[in-house]
Amino acid sequence: MPSKKPIQSGYSIFRDYLFQGSVPACYANNFPFVFATELEAQHDIADTQLTRIQEFLDGERDFEDAITTDEFILPVEVWSDGCISTEDGSVFGKLE
Repeated sequence: MPSKKPIQSGYSIFRDYLFQGSVPACYANNFPFVFATELEAQHDIADTQLTRIQEFLDGERDFEDAITTDEFILPVEVWSDGCISTEDGSVFGKLE
């Protein structure tokens, strides 16, 4: 772990990738983005879905792509160096 105790907890949006497994989907300042509440993270996913649906209605995206999401939310702990960790012990830090 990056430090002895996390400095806060929150929620991050993740995606599964074939060779990487679950990884954070949202970053800010090169660190995984952490939402204060699960509801805030849900709103972010819903807002993205609304954008995709509008793109479908505008003819810019196909239907299946517009209605499908691979994003999900996990509770995370935030460490003093900006890294996050999930309940299974996975740690994600700054993008290189």
